Amino acid sequence: MIKIDNLSFNELEKKIIELKEPKFKAKQLFEWLHNKTVDSFDEISNISKKTKENLSKYLEFTESSIDLKLESKIDDTRKYVIKFEDSNIVESVYLKYKYGNTACISSQVGCKMGCAFCASTKNGYIRDLTSAEMLKQIYLIQKDICEKITNIVIMGSGEPLNNYNNIIKFLNIINDERGQNISMRKITLSTCGIIPNIYKLADENIPITLAISLHAPTQEKREKILPVSNKYKLPELMKSCDYYISKTGRRLTFEYIMIKGFNDSSSDAILLSNLLKNKLVNVNLIPCNYVKEANLSPSSNFDIEKFKKLLTQNGINATVRRELGSDINAACGQLRNNFLKR
Repeated sequence: MIKIDNLSFNELEKKIIELKEPKFKAKQLFEWLHNKTVDSFDEISNISKKTKENLSKYLEFTESSIDLKLESKIDDTRKYVIKFEDSNIVESVYLKYKYGNTACISSQVGCKMGCAFCASTKNGYIRDLTSAEMLKQIYLIQKDICEKITNIVIMGSGEPLNNYNNIIKFLNIINDERGQNISMRKITLSTCGIIPNIYKLADENIPITLAISLHAPTQEKREKILPVSNKYKLPELMKSCDYYISKTGRRLTFEYIMIKGFNDSSSDAILLSNLLKNKLVNVNLIPCNYVKEANLSPSSNFDIEKFKKLLTQNGINATVRRELGSDINAACGQLRNNFLKR
């Protein structure tokens, strides 16, 4: 059986014709799937019973459900454990901002990257998510909050650029005007630096925001917390970033987790400023979340602000990420790990 909600519009149209149904039904179905976000043929009202019976012989829906939901008492953040039909689970987060409703979604079940500061990698990598499973995270959140999601960040568990083809299909479906029609410019994808696919993504020329998980200003320090940097060296990563900027004209975001006593000194700030000098970039400073398995602590607010000031004095645009959902373990991987233990 083929998952109908995992088909792009062109793939769906081709399948409809193959099943000897009128071509126009592809548009009807796509709108039901990705605009009205139905979960079964029974919910579709403008297609005949005969057609539904024909389609259901070859096509089925991706099953998903919210297994657990936590709601913050200090802000509007909601965190979800979402289960798929093979009983694998991922985390998704709803974040309320002044500019709109943001969904933070996962791209893989678990993660193989092994970043020291991230809880989602602690139980290892299981499998990639399909484009439909990424879409389902957004559709489930929308149904729960009874509002439309306007912004997406692909920053949950997994390395998106290691699931490249499904990511590209997801982006095209979520952007399709017959579906959710979410602007590419309101989508951010975070990668720890899969260099070949940064070049590949640049050549796609899709106007999303690319965020690079940098977290250290030197190759030596980066290797200590991001195993991927042993394969993809910092100088080569920066070359791929320069290519991405020149190819797309888009400003890059560099994510920098502030770890007490490791990467938060004045000399680190100067090294980072020199690394990013004269580039079209923004640095997003992120207080490190306490991850029990990693024994890492966040930098003090004083040190974070001092770090930011040094960056801005050296011509680097920098912001400090506002912490949301701290009372419900909204950091990536924490809730899933606790759920698995139970």
